[in-house]
Amino acid sequence: MIGLVAAALVVGAAGCGSGGSGGDAGPSADTGKGRTTVTVGVIPIIDVAPLYLGKEKGFFAERGIEVKTVTAQGGAAIIPGVVSGQFQFGFSNTTSLMIAQTKKVPVRSVVNGAASNGEVGADVTGVLVKKDSPVRTAKDLAGRTVAVNTLKNIGDTTVRESVRKAGGDPSKVTFVEIPFDQMPAALDGGRVDAAWMGDPAKITAEEQGARVIASPFAETDPRLTVATYFTSTQLTERNPELVEKFTAAMTESLTYAAAHPDEARRILTTYTRISADVIDKVTLPSWPAEVDLPSLEKLASLGEQDGLFGDEKPDIPALFS
Repeated sequence: MIGLVAAALVVGAAGCGSGGSGGDAGPSADTGKGRTTVTVGVIPIIDVAPLYLGKEKGFFAERGIEVKTVTAQGGAAIIPGVVSGQFQFGFSNTTSLMIAQTKKVPVRSVVNGAASNGEVGADVTGVLVKKDSPVRTAKDLAGRTVAVNTLKNIGDTTVRESVRKAGGDPSKVTFVEIPFDQMPAALDGGRVDAAWMGDPAKITAEEQGARVIASPFAETDPRLTVATYFTSTQLTERNPELVEKFTAAMTESLTYAAAHPDEARRILTTYTRISADVIDKVTLPSWPAEVDLPSLEKLASLGEQDGLFGDEKPDIPALFS
């Protein structure tokens, strides 16, 4: 799940993407196989395992779709890439999509991506501190520095909620941006008081003695929809049949991955740098077939409190239904 938030869209990038052509490139027909090739913008992270597993199982091919994945360093390239037509579909955390919508970027979620597993203390992301840290609960984060991968996004928003629920003052938490893979060293070296991360960074930090003191996703909502697959609104209008087929194939992929976690773990070794010796330690997200709209409404409300959306408010049903 850690990487899912690495898909966070930089606000400025979302604004730049709003001037895109809305999918003019379009999918390409593969006459040799009788299939339509679509490009999906992803990040090579745990959360997208169902896509790769579904591709391997033939769920997309059965519907006449040939999936080509293009990896990006972060979501800043994915949303504008979908809007411009570079990708027909993309994967992004839900806060980034809300920010994009409020900036009039023409995107729409088409199927669920990943969700919290709902387990406080063992969720897909956690706030970790050093073993000898005086911080015992999220309340103690007030007045301290917490690392997140991207400011003003799903990470700091849900961490603030954990602090709030623990009885602390979230306005007194200082957030700093640090890439996930650098967080264990930053925490161990004392550059920050705490760090919000998931696997494999979380595994590394725990091996260094760090401990989890909060589970922001699960504490915000145990059914929190964290990421979804999306497309441009123009593609939904121009080729609704393709969108329906992709949605159906991805839904089957999510259902299969949820029912076969061992296969989902195995597929990680084919597209990530997670080594085989730590695969069994990786915490998997939940992969429900449907988004949880109440959890998204709550996330949007928290984002409003944080000032993520300016004068606009996300239209959750229009974006995710």
